[in-house]
Amino acid sequence: MSDRPELPLFDKSCTRCERLSSFLQDVARDHPDYYAGPVPSFGTPDARFLIVGLAPGMHGANRTGRPFTGDHAGILLYQTLYDFGFSNLPESQACDDALVLDGCRITNAVKCLPPQNKPVTAEIRNCNHFLASELATVPAGGVVLALGKIAHDAILRSLDIPLSRYRFGHAAEHALDGFVLIDSYHCSRYNTQTRRLTDAMFRNIFTRVRSLLERA
Repeated sequence: MSDRPELPLFDKSCTRCERLSSFLQDVARDHPDYYAGPVPSFGTPDARFLIVGLAPGMHGANRTGRPFTGDHAGILLYQTLYDFGFSNLPESQACDDALVLDGCRITNAVKCLPPQNKPVTAEIRNCNHFLASELATVPAGGVVLALGKIAHDAILRSLDIPLSRYRFGHAAEHALDGFVLIDSYHCSRYNTQTRRLTDAMFRNIFTRVRSLLERA
């Protein structure tokens, strides 16, 4: 999909962000049973459907080592993936459970847990080359789902697209080079409990994803 030089999808030993590396060391000391490192993507290689979240959650992916696994944000996401045929199980509890994704992959704009779940712009940029590599694996006619504005902006940055060209908005669609970018509010605890994002709103996003994939 891209003429960019091939770059690695992931580097478990990456320490480019001093603040994040230091924070992960503190987390590992306080929680020695936690994964506490850069979290790789999860799912089907070369999937036509790529989901991009924000960053690992403290007691979710940072604990388990798999995106959206073991935290509140994963409840709605994995149930919806199951309902729409992208997963064999409706729940994701641990990285060694039996859950398998089909035709879908999940990643994050930032691979490491940021303090207070808030990465700074420099940290997002440091991780951009990993995201660019992931986007380059999406086959023509694929769909990329951005969970939240930070993920949306990170996708555009990784493709060297000015942020002003495509504005984030829930259910907004953007035809990019080779795939369609769809935006959704993040399925975080805050958004679901305040009803900013309802189950029906999220399901409507996935209905559209399925429609686009079947059309392609």
